[in-house]
Amino acid sequence: MKLFVRDLTVIDASYLCDERGMVGESWILDVVMSGELNEMSMLLDFSRVKKQIKFLVDEHVDHRLIVPSNNTAIRTSTTKSGYATVDLLRGDKCIHLHSPEEAYCFIDAEKVTIESVTAYLHNVLKGNLPDNVEGLELTLRHEKIDGPFYHYSHGLKKHDGNCQRIAHGHRSPVELFVDGARRTELEQQWANRWEDIYLGTKEDMISVAELNLSEHATSITDDGYFGFRYTAPQGEFELAIAKSETEIIDTDTTVELLASYIANEVKQSLSDESLEVVAYEGVGKGAMASA
Repeated sequence: MKLFVRDLTVIDASYLCDERGMVGESWILDVVMSGELNEMSMLLDFSRVKKQIKFLVDEHVDHRLIVPSNNTAIRTSTTKSGYATVDLLRGDKCIHLHSPEEAYCFIDAEKVTIESVTAYLHNVLKGNLPDNVEGLELTLRHEKIDGPFYHYSHGLKKHDGNCQRIAHGHRSPVELFVDGARRTELEQQWANRWEDIYLGTKEDMISVAELNLSEHATSITDDGYFGFRYTAPQGEFELAIAKSETEIIDTDTTVELLASYIANEVKQSLSDESLEVVAYEGVGKGAMASA
């Protein structure tokens, strides 16, 4: 007997890539389990499946920075209790972090792919299901998006949940309507502008010389890098990232404020036309702003 749950949850995370840098990502998770029926004539209660598996996914992967530990460009080191530095070494576009260990997800792989994350999740889940569940199939997939989209990473220090982590992200579509008509060419401009971008808040900026990073960050300067630091309920978060892969926002980077930011930027190129922005945060959720 098989039991399936489609769209069980969405993983919103970022990962490190030696080619693309820090990549915001959103994956939809489908699950199929096989085994014998229990005393209730069920393989597993649906509500229990969703709660148990979603809890484990949230605990180990969601809203974390996924780090491919076997990549030769990656360096990691434990610092004070519960903290670690992570460095991605890639020429003049290195990425350096110092954060609580719970903000990272380390996987035994050379690259972060749907396949390598699926394998990691399978190992996490297979030992945490009832004995009568004999088989487990996981499918990670992207949302089908009809139009332009971008990958962005950010951190929300004022959030009381895992969004406070300085390096998590989303794969998000954007829709722009001018006088009620959708303008895909404007949407594509934003998809290009925010392709694999880090969106940093201005008030979190600090000189990279003041950050507590690893020895691999000693040569970086404010000429080529932005530094960010903030303290949130989960601890202190620090990041240095190349200016060429960052956009600075005057406000926090909630999706509500990002929708307003896009609206204000686009409105400058329009005359008296009305503008509506529909900005998504991952899959099926977001905010709308008008100008």
